[in-house]
Amino acid sequence: MEPLLKEGERIDNIGFGNLRLIQKPGDFCYGIDAVLLATFADVSKGGKVIDLGTGTGIIPLILSHRTEETEIIGVEVQKDSYERGLRNVDLNNLSERITMIHVDVNEIAEKKLFGKHSFDVVTTNPPYIKGGSGIKNKEEAKTIARHETTADLSDFIRAASFLLKESGDFYMIHRPSRLVDICFLCRQHKLEPKKLRLVSPNRDSAPNLLLIHCVKYGMPELKFLNPLYVYQENGTYTSEIMSLYEKNK
Repeated sequence: MEPLLKEGERIDNIGFGNLRLIQKPGDFCYGIDAVLLATFADVSKGGKVIDLGTGTGIIPLILSHRTEETEIIGVEVQKDSYERGLRNVDLNNLSERITMIHVDVNEIAEKKLFGKHSFDVVTTNPPYIKGGSGIKNKEEAKTIARHETTADLSDFIRAASFLLKESGDFYMIHRPSRLVDICFLCRQHKLEPKKLRLVSPNRDSAPNLLLIHCVKYGMPELKFLNPLYVYQENGTYTSEIMSLYEKNK
C-alpha cells in the first residue's frame, strides 16, 4: 500500500470543518488567496463546478464543505500537485464529490474532456505573473504555480467561457495590475464582469489582490464591493477574515 505522505510532505488542518490537506512546503503551499476565492464563489446546491489550476485541490475541498450535493472537478497540469490532490480527496473521503483531472488548461477544449457549456460555476486562482516577467523561482513547481508558463491569463478565461453554461458564473482572484487585461479578455470571451472586490493586506496598504465575478452572456453593469482588509495593525486577521472561517466551521 502506498504511504499517505511522501518525503517533504505534511498534513495541515485548513480551518473548514475537519478537512485536512497534504502539502509539500518545498514545492508550494496554498495561501489566503485560495480561501478568499473559495468563500467569494457562490455555488448553488446541486451545481456543477470546475476549478482551473487547482494545485493540490484546496479550492475544491473548501467548496465541498460550503456546498451540498455539488459535483466538483479540479484541473491541474503539474503531475506532483495532481497526485497530491488525489491523495487529498481520498484523505477527506470526498471521492464521490471531487474528481481530479491531470491536463493543461489550454488543452481542455482540444481534448474534449468536458462538454461545451456544461458547468454552472468555474473558479480559478491562476498564475499571477505574466510570462517572461518577474523573478522566477529555483523550484520548478513554484515557478509554474506563480508564473504564466504553459497557459496564460487568456487561456484560463477562454477555457472558462468554453466550459460555462449560459448565465454561468466565473470567479477569479488575481492582481490589480492585470485588471484591464482581465476585463478586456472576459468581455471578449462573453464573460461580463459583474462584481469586483479589491483586497489589501491592511488599511494602510494599496490593494494587492482582486476578486472578480463574471456572468456568461451577462448584461453590462459592474458593481464595486467594499474593500477587504486581511490583517489588523497587530498582524492578526481582521474580523471579516476570521468570519470566513467561523461561519464555515
